[in-house]
Amino acid sequence: MRPFYVYILRCADGSYYVGHTDDMVLRMQQHENGEVGYTALRKPLELMWQGEFETREGALAFELQIKGWSRAKKEALMAGDWERVQELAQSHDKVASLPRLRQAQPERGAGGDVSTLLTGQPEPVEGRAKPARGLFEGVVGQPGPLQRRAMSKAITLLESTRTDHRAQADDLLTALLPHTGKAFRLGISGVPGVGKSTFIEALGLYLIAQGHRVAVLTIDPSSTVSGGSILGDKTRMEHLSVHDKAYIRPSPSSGTLGGVAEKTREAMLVCEAAGYDVVIVETVGVGQSEIAVAGMTDMFVLMQLPNAGDDLQAIKKGVMEIADLVVINKADIDKNAATRAEAQITSSLRLLGMHGNPDHAAHGALWQPRVLQISALLGQGVDAFWTTVMLFRETQTTNGRQASRREKQSLAWMWERIDAGLKLAFRQHPQVKGLLPQLQADVAAGRIAASTASRNLLLAQSSQAQAAIK
Repeated sequence: MRPFYVYILRCADGSYYVGHTDDMVLRMQQHENGEVGYTALRKPLELMWQGEFETREGALAFELQIKGWSRAKKEALMAGDWERVQELAQSHDKVASLPRLRQAQPERGAGGDVSTLLTGQPEPVEGRAKPARGLFEGVVGQPGPLQRRAMSKAITLLESTRTDHRAQADDLLTALLPHTGKAFRLGISGVPGVGKSTFIEALGLYLIAQGHRVAVLTIDPSSTVSGGSILGDKTRMEHLSVHDKAYIRPSPSSGTLGGVAEKTREAMLVCEAAGYDVVIVETVGVGQSEIAVAGMTDMFVLMQLPNAGDDLQAIKKGVMEIADLVVINKADIDKNAATRAEAQITSSLRLLGMHGNPDHAAHGALWQPRVLQISALLGQGVDAFWTTVMLFRETQTTNGRQASRREKQSLAWMWERIDAGLKLAFRQHPQVKGLLPQLQADVAAGRIAASTASRNLLLAQSSQAQAAIK
């Protein structure tokens, strides 16, 4: 019978990586080729220890056991000092399973059936076991309560601001990326009270009946006074939220502008990796300039109300000119008003499409934004809405604009995170922190212009500023 191996690698940054396999040669080639997320960026690698087991279960059990060991205990294992290993063992982590461990063997040659290689990618094992491996396996695992729990934990990890959590989140995203990109991303925006949550529930139930799995990311505004959020959108979707083919995750905006949360893009990747083929992002109630959701989805839907404005309001620049589809909700309340609104917005969209820089146009010649009337409360028009969405998706896929759109969104996401990281690094710079209190007081008292203070702080970051401006 072919044996299984547990092995420990030492990475270039001094951390350790633990894994198990039934073909050490092939597995080491995968590490060297950068096919394993954690070790791909930490080469060169050195094989420090390997142990042989008779069964996969035994290998996996010992791998998980090592992950809970301290660094000293792992180093004792690598040195073959079993007495020291037993001395360091805690009461809950005895080495009773060690009799099944045979003497470490030389590396075996490649060959034979390698289909039983572990597809999950273990995480580094400094001190306590890190959760990213378990989250990865839970997210890409079988649909059900355990998967939804893993998704929630993964998104919470991604939203954390702790430095150690951020490192784990980056590793988790790297592991999840090969499983993403197959879902259709739909952004839905509109003013408060337009009926976004009601419409999303009606749409979600309709899509589930068509055989889809639906994930909904709702963004709730955070209080400028207390900093808290109600996160109550899920309660509005009482039927969709309990369906086993739906996943709803409310997140606070936490002061992020644009109607979405800072980590909404990462949350979408988690949902896609879990196999949800339709991911809906519901923004906070937005105004005309809050259009961030259009920069992270395949289709941007703007919801409007009848009698919500005149012709001039309809042609104002901003959110209207980038909408791929405009939906007039609550059309059942006043059909005449809904018809007038449809005519006004249709005319406005046609006018907006005739002006501006063609290189910056949000839509190509093959698609002109459309206007639909629906009643989310009564479920009317949902089928026509989805038919239009599928027509848009087919058109954008055929002409290559969807792939181009996603490429631009990925690059924009990168620069957005760079901007956020630079801002954080600026605030944490020692010289900036030293100057900031005095300059803030000077600006507040009117002794120095805000522009002069900001310029001095920027110079302080590059160690070119004076000690202070008097």
